Amino acid sequence: MKDKLVTKNYVEILAANFLLYFGFYLLMPVLPFYLSEVFHSENGTIGIILSCYTAAALCIRPFSGYFLDTFARKPLYLLAYFLFTAAFGGYLLAGTLTLFTLIRIFHGLAFGTVTVAGNTVVIDIMPSSRRGEGLGYYGLMNNTAMSIGPMVGLFLHDAYSFEVIFWCALISCALGFIMAALVQTPPKEPVKREPVSLDRFVLLKGIPAGICLLLLSVPYGMTSNYIAMYAQQIGITAETGFFFTFMAFGMATSRLFSGRLVDRGKITQVIEAGLYLVCFCFFSLSACGWLISLSTRWTTYFFFFIALLLGIGFGTMFPAFNTLFVNLAPNSQRGTATSTYLTSWDVGIGAGMLLGGYIAQIATFKMAYLFGAGLTVISLFYFRCKVAPYFHRYKLR
Repeated sequence: MKDKLVTKNYVEILAANFLLYFGFYLLMPVLPFYLSEVFHSENGTIGIILSCYTAAALCIRPFSGYFLDTFARKPLYLLAYFLFTAAFGGYLLAGTLTLFTLIRIFHGLAFGTVTVAGNTVVIDIMPSSRRGEGLGYYGLMNNTAMSIGPMVGLFLHDAYSFEVIFWCALISCALGFIMAALVQTPPKEPVKREPVSLDRFVLLKGIPAGICLLLLSVPYGMTSNYIAMYAQQIGITAETGFFFTFMAFGMATSRLFSGRLVDRGKITQVIEAGLYLVCFCFFSLSACGWLISLSTRWTTYFFFFIALLLGIGFGTMFPAFNTLFVNLAPNSQRGTATSTYLTSWDVGIGAGMLLGGYIAQIATFKMAYLFGAGLTVISLFYFRCKVAPYFHRYKLR
């Protein structure tokens, strides 16, 4: 008989995760327009400011993983969630580009902590025999938020002021904080650690997989932040918010089976299949910049079809990569394993924001996506030759 996965605690943390990411994705496609329209920033500057958020999240993740492995997890989770929510109020008060950038950095620090804490807490409250499936549904909340958030954000951008968007994000995360406070976690005694020890901050055995994930997340960072601007640049007039909807639908579909395959031990096979699909997608996304001259209508259809396939590719890999990191670590280092997984992802996201804006400024967005597609090919070969054999040699479960 299977261990029970769906409990009151699990449902509450799913809701908390959805509401947090809804607030996050509500702003994501709108902020480049906000910086451009309100502060008159250029693409290169926008890339730097947006990447500050990810850089801040990156800096705090290793320390948050350490604290989560050392002290009680729920209080840290709630503190980080509260600070993340409060930052949306800061955007309403930011009257200068400098102040906005500082609030963005603070927001990144809170995001880096709350996401590691949430991932660690959900692992604590679910049965280990259904971890892949449970993480898949947990990630599905992110995908559901992705399907709704950007579309709602772009709609609000067309119909209302930026202040309305910030208020919507603030209210969403405030409701999420209430749900997070209701979650009951198992008791955890504080653990004494050595004062200086690198493996308390970074899962050393996870570094090869982290490099692979980093290369993969660079074009993802470009997509999540610049896809609306890219569509506008090449002449796609359809509502680009639907790109995220199709992408999220693909992720949701793949989550239904990928987590179960992971629980059957097919971790590396699942990741490799997703890598092949993602490689195809980013080359195709870049090709849209040339195909648009042949047929706007069919290129638009292809554009949204790529979004669906991209969602399937990433949705297949996310729970597998997360489980890969956790399976390389002892139970006492779950927080560190999760922070290393998310840190690797954030480094690439930040680089994608920075490089996407820079390449678009000196060339075009289609060249930025072509560069990102090349990185996915490198990631695929590195995974096949290095990461998969390394994982099978050193996995603990």
